[in-house]
Amino acid sequence: MAWAAGDDLPPPRTPGIPVPAGQIEKALAGLDGLAQAIMGRSGIPGLAVAVVYEGRTVYAKGFGLRQSGESAPVNAETVFPLASVSKPIGATVVAAQVGKGVVGWDTPVARFLPDFALSNPEVSAQVTIGDLYAHRSGLPDHAGDDLEDIGFGREEVLRRLRFLPLEAFRSGYAYTNFGLTAAAEAVARASGQDWAGLSADLIYHPLGMSTASSRYADFAARPNRVTGHVRQNGRFVPGPPRTPDAQSPAGGVSASVLDVARWMAMVLEGGKADGRSVVDAEALLAALTPRSVSGPPATPDSRTDFYGYGFGISVQPSGRVALSHSGAFEAGAATALLMLPSLRLGIISLSNAIPVGAVEALNMGFADLAQYGESRRDWYAAYSAAMSSLMAPFGELARQPPPATPVPPGPLERYAGRYESEYAGSAVVSVTQGHLELKLGPGDWRVTLRHWDGNRFCFPVPLTNAAEGSISVVDFTADGNELRVELLDTAGLGHFRRI
Repeated sequence: MAWAAGDDLPPPRTPGIPVPAGQIEKALAGLDGLAQAIMGRSGIPGLAVAVVYEGRTVYAKGFGLRQSGESAPVNAETVFPLASVSKPIGATVVAAQVGKGVVGWDTPVARFLPDFALSNPEVSAQVTIGDLYAHRSGLPDHAGDDLEDIGFGREEVLRRLRFLPLEAFRSGYAYTNFGLTAAAEAVARASGQDWAGLSADLIYHPLGMSTASSRYADFAARPNRVTGHVRQNGRFVPGPPRTPDAQSPAGGVSASVLDVARWMAMVLEGGKADGRSVVDAEALLAALTPRSVSGPPATPDSRTDFYGYGFGISVQPSGRVALSHSGAFEAGAATALLMLPSLRLGIISLSNAIPVGAVEALNMGFADLAQYGESRRDWYAAYSAAMSSLMAPFGELARQPPPATPVPPGPLERYAGRYESEYAGSAVVSVTQGHLELKLGPGDWRVTLRHWDGNRFCFPVPLTNAAEGSISVVDFTADGNELRVELLDTAGLGHFRRI
């Protein structure tokens, strides 16, 4: 039985504003125009949208191009990287195993990952699958992402989380891709499968999601797939590939909007598809229950945003509960879903460009039309402003002019050598054609350093790691025995010592 509202509801389920008959159908009729308007305002190359209503996909369409400068159009079967929309999808994988008794949301991660550790041994022993899916472990925001950026794989990133400082356990919210990934790894280990295979067996195959995968190689092999786009000099251009396998449970799913719609319908129907149970309703409801405060109120009359196990949870001005999640890659992806369980209504919007607010604005504009019969706000203006702040260039030197009379550096050979960090591994500095070159991580991640002032150098951060115009400082001590890489220092662990 679905969770949809009936005519006679108890107060906790009563919306503030009823939806007249035919209003959702009118909203669907206006969706083409809404999508085309946002495409025009944002300039994004491609977009795909799908809507589910009362258990069926009632709208699925593509707009624009898979890659700018080429002719192949986006359609409803075009495959997109979902980025962090992977999190709620993965949460239903976990819920399926919770329903079968393989794990519980309250199962300690260490039970199945005995080598997993955080900087506090007591937290290491207690932290559960649910804690990590609710982002309440105490790990700092986006813990471990910087290690992935310089080439570390999943196993090594998870091992190095133990070096990060922790906030108080279960007392706050900090969004962590690799914390959640550790929880998913524990579920996979308990199931005797790898995560991608488990996701396919429990969710993708039962729902007929033929384009869905949690492996980048599958996405790269799809003939009908998008290219990500970044913004350079005000234009969207194809960006570098983004391979998210290291954090696959948190950001590595790819699929078409048609397939995501199949998944949304299952969630909105209480874990059922075609009348059969895919995910246990009670285990799924646990994921849709607020566990952390993700958006504290700024004023007494503000609504509060919450996070469950992999799902964002909020209350619309209409009084209706909304389930949502957004996703983004700096290399060129922006995704968003929004579901209104009381209406059995959901929308998924996927784009092939860095986040500019287009997908969130489209979803909220459609939700306005469905609930009120009109748009109540310029959602694109609101979200584009928010994304401009979110996608601001990284680094204290970003948009700063070089010093007019910089202090010369010491002999470049003084800085050359191998440096080590317990958290970030090796930093190798070499002199190449009269410049310093910095190599980080286990692979071939390397950049040329530009002198800034005295013992301070810098480099432009690659577009796979940060927004256009980002610059990272590299500071050497006067004796050349230590260096600090700003890009790796957000948690205070970007310092390396010469060996």
